[in-house]
Amino acid sequence: MGLKKYVATRVATLFGVLMVTLLLTVALVGSNMDVILKQGVAVQVRHEVAEIPGLADSFESVEAFEKYVQDTIDRRITELGLHEPWYSPQRIGLSMYKILLLDFGHATFLTSDSGSSNVGDIIAEKLPKTVLLFTTATIIISIIGILMGALSGSKVGSVLDRITSSFAVISSSFPVWWVGMLLIILFAFTWQIFPARATPPIPADDPGYIGALLYHMALPLITIVLIGFGAWAYLVRNFMVGILQDDFIFAKKTMGIPKKHIVYRHALKNAAPPIVTILALSLSGSLGGAIITEAVFDWPGMGRLYFEAITVLDMPVIIGATYVLTAFFLASIFVADILYGYFDPRVRTGP
Repeated sequence: MGLKKYVATRVATLFGVLMVTLLLTVALVGSNMDVILKQGVAVQVRHEVAEIPGLADSFESVEAFEKYVQDTIDRRITELGLHEPWYSPQRIGLSMYKILLLDFGHATFLTSDSGSSNVGDIIAEKLPKTVLLFTTATIIISIIGILMGALSGSKVGSVLDRITSSFAVISSSFPVWWVGMLLIILFAFTWQIFPARATPPIPADDPGYIGALLYHMALPLITIVLIGFGAWAYLVRNFMVGILQDDFIFAKKTMGIPKKHIVYRHALKNAAPPIVTILALSLSGSLGGAIITEAVFDWPGMGRLYFEAITVLDMPVIIGATYVLTAFFLASIFVADILYGYFDPRVRTGP
């Protein structure tokens, strides 16, 4: 199988997975979504009617006015296709088509910082902040983890190796929210080095907002790195231990190549495929698992948005956030597959 065919196959497979996930999401929240959408139409119509001066006074009775409002609501529901059952093929197909085009509609309760209720605007405002925090953390974790893991794997049984293994077990045992709360107590209240809340107190259009955002990002970034790099180093260490026992490594040693070059140029290169896969999955997994971290630090990203949407059952936001995070996860898997196929041609050529 050539590289082009391999890429096309992976794209088709992941797109199918995205469609199935989207269908399941729409089916699971369909009935609730239907009720909320109709309620939203009713609220919108009543708001529009209330803004028309003298309209209520033009009716002979309250009953006549209410009938007019209800007829307007029913007509609007019919125009939007909401009179059909939520499980009808037309409704499901239309919903999936709109979501594919990133048309998530309007949020029921939540709004963006600028006051927009459009779900696309809300996600576009929150997503870059989550990507900034967790991409930066993943890059730092991977760099420290790879370097420490490679060094530890080349010195099995040394003090560094034992420290790395012990720290990996200890750091992975503590939940991120507990470490986050501990660091908030130490660095925000005891020593007052960083703010307790990661949301800058100034508006986003302020010239100093970017600097304030990076400063407020420091504490959650430190927390994520502390929790993550030990496990990364331990995984890379185990990869390196196995590769350093291969015959080609002994051949390199007999050729007189320095140990440092053998470890970082030859052995680490052969460990690249699984490392790249773990890197891609770690990045996408961190984006999906941002709810607890962002809730603890009050970071204004997708995780906190997801938490708030679930709290108030804002279904359009839940569906939009689910779709975006799923798409990111599948895109990271696709990139990992391509890089794995690049580093190890056996994957794309087959047996």
